[in-house]
Amino acid sequence: MPEADETRDAADLDLVLSAARQAGDIAMGYFGRKPEVWLKEGSSPVSEADFAVDRFLRESLSAARPSYGWLSEETADTPERLGAERTFVVDPIDGTRAFIEGRDTWCVSVAVVEQGTPVAGVLVCPALRETYWARSTGPAFLDGRPIRVRPPEGQPRVGGPKTIFAMLPDALRDRFAVTGYVPSLAYRLALLARGSLDAALVKPNSHDWDLAAADLILRQAGGQVVDEHGRALSYAGEHVRHEMLVAGSGALLAEILDAFASRRVAPVSNTGGMV
Repeated sequence: MPEADETRDAADLDLVLSAARQAGDIAMGYFGRKPEVWLKEGSSPVSEADFAVDRFLRESLSAARPSYGWLSEETADTPERLGAERTFVVDPIDGTRAFIEGRDTWCVSVAVVEQGTPVAGVLVCPALRETYWARSTGPAFLDGRPIRVRPPEGQPRVGGPKTIFAMLPDALRDRFAVTGYVPSLAYRLALLARGSLDAALVKPNSHDWDLAAADLILRQAGGQVVDEHGRALSYAGEHVRHEMLVAGSGALLAEILDAFASRRVAPVSNTGGMV
């Protein structure tokens, strides 16, 4: 990568890291205080905290990089962003259900995407006091410490919805130590990146804002998130929704993908917004 691009990526990472931390502080002002909640299409909840964080991030980031596009879960999408060289891809609060219920597994997710690929990404998890970040060169970090995926020790620890686990062959599924479900998809991938999970399964209906920052962090930690055919994801294009996905690394990821391929699994519809 040319030195100018590395410098630009580093500057963008510094920008989104600072903004996401401030956004986390805003979200914490609502956390545990019964914020007002509405239901979106598909019965997915959104709170006043989501809108407050989204507004802050859009105003601050767009002021700093006015030529960048903007794609956020809580902002109406417009085609103008498709002409931008770089785009901010934002989930103001990933894991809104957990946030509303007073659970700490939620995060502010911010990525910078160029030509479909994240080049800088941040997950700020203020209730957990954890911050993950990465750029397209160098390692992924948790609170300043480099993190890596780890080879499974004993039973592989796998996270995801029960409906997807049920689609795997019994012999493979029975080998897994299935973890508790984590509503925040971004945080689920962060757990994989730091070695607390070995693989993750994702229902259809995830979106770019759920994935872009966490995808980069996982990739720089030695893992991948791919579709059921093993293909890498592209972001900030015309289509922002994804079908079934698998995340992991090494032989375990290959084994799960082979299992889905051999059974010719059809995608499962998802109407509730849970991934």
